[in-house]
Amino acid sequence: MSSAPFLLAPLDAAHDRAAFNSDSEPLNRYLREQVTQDIRRRVAACFVALGDGSRIAGYYTLASASLLLTDLPASTGKKLPRYPTVPAVRMGRLAVDQAFKGQGLGGALLADALDRAARSEIAAYAFYALMVDAKDEAAAAFYRYHGFIALPESPLTLFLPLATLQASRKTENKAR
Repeated sequence: MSSAPFLLAPLDAAHDRAAFNSDSEPLNRYLREQVTQDIRRRVAACFVALGDGSRIAGYYTLASASLLLTDLPASTGKKLPRYPTVPAVRMGRLAVDQAFKGQGLGGALLADALDRAARSEIAAYAFYALMVDAKDEAAAAFYRYHGFIALPESPLTLFLPLATLQASRKTENKAR
């Protein structure tokens, strides 16, 4: 285990992907075998938390997506323009190496993803929300804990309006 802070950075060839071992073999395999193809094809961006040099302690991916207006809760949808879809950023994957569990890294990675999406760093477009497809109910509970809202007809698909994040930051800054 490491007590040093983590460095967050875009994935590059110098990072040791082979040693990464989360509790999910599909997420391990994706990092080892698929992510560089997705980056090269420009269908996803991958960001890593580095611990102990180039060792990957955790990672997440972001990609452009959209939410159907009709899938959103009615109270949310009625406040938005009447376009068929709403632009979003999809956090496709989020994983933490078992050696780094229990250090709050999952929440820190989520916060970094929200920050990047709110700043529209991954593209020159505005996004309404960060969305996720939780792999199971435990993952959905993690996202709900962090303020995400489940889609009424798809409880494992959750979203967080980025305006919510920006409003909470303004409140925090005023409190300081």
